[in-house]
Amino acid sequence: MNTWLGYLVYFGGFFVLILLRAPHEKVSKATPIRENRMGFLERLLFASVGIGMLFFPILTASSNWLVEFDHSIPIWALITGTSVLAYSLWLFHRSHVDLGRNWSPTLQVREGHTLVSHGVYQSIRHPMYTAIFLFSIGQLIVLPNWISGIAGFVGFGLMFVLRVSSEEKMMRDQFGAQYLAYSQRTKRIVPGIW
Repeated sequence: MNTWLGYLVYFGGFFVLILLRAPHEKVSKATPIRENRMGFLERLLFASVGIGMLFFPILTASSNWLVEFDHSIPIWALITGTSVLAYSLWLFHRSHVDLGRNWSPTLQVREGHTLVSHGVYQSIRHPMYTAIFLFSIGQLIVLPNWISGIAGFVGFGLMFVLRVSSEEKMMRDQFGAQYLAYSQRTKRIVPGIW
């Protein structure tokens, strides 16, 4: 029972993640782009996240492919993973709300873009990345397959490593000394640590 419950929790969480982002996607599309640094690498990185967080979980839930990597999920792990997923969804939502019209799914600067340093951005520069890392940890805990469990962390980790410096460069180019001061008093994804 915990096997299917794990998939149910994960896909339910993923559905909530999509619902939380939907209204912000609409606002983002309505806000004119001033600068776009979206390139081929960015598209590839989005694909790696999709493969890790959606393709592998769907594949292992709906087929016997990679069945040799299946394992059982104890109820305490299911509860822990569900809690991690729930917290990640709250942080994901809060990150979008605090960014408001400044949010973009890609490396873009919007018209009227401002540097957000309040709310969850007060202590970390990339709380949305923190939320997605937490979501991928929840994925690892609740999914009863080692490959589909770790796939989200690997896919998103690759995106983070290859994207975060470009994003921060874009912010430095846009906000100069203001962003440098902000980055000196905050951490990237873990408050007070890193």
